Order: sequence, then structure tokens, then C-alpha cells
Amino acid sequence: MTVYHAALKLESHGGTPSFIDVTSQVREAIAASGITNGIVAVMSPHTTCSVYYDEWAHDTVEDGSDFLQHDLNRVLGLICPDQTQFPPADGYSYPGIKHFEEVESWPSAKEYLPGGDRSALLNADAHLKASIIGSSQTFPVIDGELGFGVTGYIFFADWDRDRARTRTCRVTVIGE
Repeated sequence: MTVYHAALKLESHGGTPSFIDVTSQVREAIAASGITNGIVAVMSPHTTCSVYYDEWAHDTVEDGSDFLQHDLNRVLGLICPDQTQFPPADGYSYPGIKHFEEVESWPSAKEYLPGGDRSALLNADAHLKASIIGSSQTFPVIDGELGFGVTGYIFFADWDRDRARTRTCRVTVIGE
């Protein structure tokens, strides 16, 4: 059995959730692995991001999201509205003062709190949306190809709207 790992570097746009089609990169990882039969796991290591499977709806809204992505975000927003206030007067408990203090002590604090702005952590909704949708998907690899039809696409979703940033998507191909 062979195991192959790839890390995809992705750019989210901020302002609204970013939906990134990673299907072609997953296909490239399968080809690079040399594995013809097995599985491919696609995973986000970020707690505010998801990986999911759907079709591309072709029609888009202003931020580039297709109609299904826009509808998914709208429906999830009914459950988890965008967090906009601190202290959390919009129904959220997270983040609390202890969390702010902890993040401010990290060596990478400037990455999480650009300019020391604590509002960059107002993303409870992004954490909850990622938990609901999930951080990974697994697909069959059959005869060196993804084992799904032509209407299927693998999407990486960054639910954190705070700012544009580089994200990582991990691809692991296992098989023979």
C-alpha cells in the first residue's frame, strides 16, 4: 500500500465566505501519487474552514459564489448569523476575555490579530459553520480517477470573513 500527501495553498478573499473549487488539484494529486485504486481524503486543518462535495451551479453572485454556495451560506446564516459584536451581544459567548489574552500571548499573535485588532477574532459563526459542514471528505479512487460523476466538485470553504488569507488544504491518497 502507498500513501501520498499533498498540501494545496489556497487564497480566500475575505468579506464573505470563500468557496474554492479544489477538484482539479485533487485530480493532480491522484495522478502524482501513482495510485490507481484506493481512496483520497481531502481535509482542512483550519477550524473555520470546511471541505464538501456538491455540483457547480454556473450562475454566480457578486463575490463569485455560485447560487448553491450562496444558498448554503444563507441557510447556515439562519442557524449561525454573522458575528459582528464584542462583547458578544449577538447571542455568542465566544470569544471571551481569556481567549483574547491567550491569543495575544502567542508568538504568531500578529497573524491572528492584525494591528492588535481583537475584532479579527469575531468568528464564532465561522467555527460553527465549519463544524456543521465538516472538515473533510473521502472519495474513491478507481482506475486512477476520482470515483464520482461529471457534476461533482470538491469545494474548500473558508467561512471566516474577517480578511483575505492563505489557507491550506491537505490531500492524502492511499491505495495501490
